[in-house]
Amino acid sequence: MGKIAWVTDSTAYLDEDLLNNPDVYQVPMTIVLDDVEYLDGKDLTAKELYEKLKSVKTPPKTSQPPVGVFMELYEKLEGKYDLVFSVLISSKLSGTVASSVQAAQAVNIPVITIDSKTLTYPLTSLLKRGIILAEQGAEAEEIKEQLEIIRDSNETYVMIGSLEQLHRSGRMSGLQFYLGSMLNIKPIISIEDGALKTKEKVRSDKKAREKIFEYLKASHKKFGVSEVFILYGLHKETADEWQTQLEGIFPDIRFFSCPIGAVIGVHAGEHTIGISWNTFKK
Repeated sequence: MGKIAWVTDSTAYLDEDLLNNPDVYQVPMTIVLDDVEYLDGKDLTAKELYEKLKSVKTPPKTSQPPVGVFMELYEKLEGKYDLVFSVLISSKLSGTVASSVQAAQAVNIPVITIDSKTLTYPLTSLLKRGIILAEQGAEAEEIKEQLEIIRDSNETYVMIGSLEQLHRSGRMSGLQFYLGSMLNIKPIISIEDGALKTKEKVRSDKKAREKIFEYLKASHKKFGVSEVFILYGLHKETADEWQTQLEGIFPDIRFFSCPIGAVIGVHAGEHTIGISWNTFKK
């Protein structure tokens, strides 16, 4: 099949293995704070973002990488690789997939763009699985097919950390924000077919956590979940607490945690936390 370049966007969490992989490339999203643009992961860390959000005067925004950025990258990869796999944030959450598809039509190297229908570490897990499959000798179409099967088996449930941030970034109406704040409502957000859905609304962090744990219990009973990703905003200590509790309840599941990153943090807030897993058996 030849040599493959792996491309993703900055909502994906790159661990040490991926950061040190010379065939992995990450295209940054853009964060706009008070009319100043920052490239995610390059100009602004998640910690710096959350500090700046406390004093911004206008609603923060995020934007997808433009077509030209993908074109420039793909053209650079033409001489070094035979094929590009781009595994990107859900097309229902960003136009990043569309940018990649459009850029691919203007370059000479073949590009396979995968709509992950997710973000953060669930996206990362697809990228890592694709690399493993390629190393095992799988053909391009086989890799694409398996990644899409895994993608469609994902379950993600998140407790939003800041209704105010969700409102300011344009993802929640003023009335919803007012009522949610007055009633101390904690929405549990799920990702279904690549889109954000309000799964449930509860009245405390504790109840939200219990509900999310119940979702995992039901899925584990039905499918036998083997690993779970704990997703958090800024506060790893909270993720560690969740992990300790989850390991006590599910001793046969492997848990690990990772940050959701700055782009997602713009909308969700620093206290966001949730869990995600794939039910597909490798």
